[in-house]
Amino acid sequence: MERLDKVISVALNMSRSDARAIIKKGAVSVNDRIVSDIGLRVDEKADELLYNGEKISYNKFVYIMMKKPKGVISASDGGSEKTVVDILPEDMKRKNLFPAGRLDKDTTGFMLITDDGDFAHRILSPKNHIPKTYTAVLDKPFDENVVTAFEKGVELKNDVCMPALITSLNDDNTVAQVTIKQGMYHQIKRMFAKFSIAVLELERTKMGGLWLDLSLAPGECRYLSQNELLLIEKRN
Repeated sequence: MERLDKVISVALNMSRSDARAIIKKGAVSVNDRIVSDIGLRVDEKADELLYNGEKISYNKFVYIMMKKPKGVISASDGGSEKTVVDILPEDMKRKNLFPAGRLDKDTTGFMLITDDGDFAHRILSPKNHIPKTYTAVLDKPFDENVVTAFEKGVELKNDVCMPALITSLNDDNTVAQVTIKQGMYHQIKRMFAKFSIAVLELERTKMGGLWLDLSLAPGECRYLSQNELLLIEKRN
């Protein structure tokens, strides 16, 4: 059960004070009854809510998969720079959205955007070690020495990476699939740089057990289902 003014505020993407104002004006009805009590408790799953005669859809939290394009930053407020929240379709924008985790400005792929802080904390917490999978285009081939080093855990300056998996996606080992369980700054680029290999392109393709939707074009996004959220939390 939630307060009516909170439900209206979230559902209509407006301030709590504006929600209270339209309720007091009699523009909101609950189960075909106009209400003016802003503190009324409603069951957002069972009660039918209408605003000016139109049904209101309410989701306490939203979870959005975006195929992040190049040139946008992973933030909710980028100052003068365009963010992943800025490029959301207008009908998907709402207050308090933020990217769960970060991708570099020039890295593309699976970006999760939500307003559920608890869920974001769970999947980003180092103790949970949710795996993230990337496709890396390299300037030169990697060999078995690189594979072994990744599996043992690459030592970087002031950092030691957890064991990572690397497999080749083409015949000459210049396109790699890499799965890591951390999120250190420029981690994959730094891991390859240890072996004098430069990463030319990097795309995140999977979070936990959920793959990026291949039907999404760069910048496109869609809502995630509850089953898909469970897949994200899978550790292997």
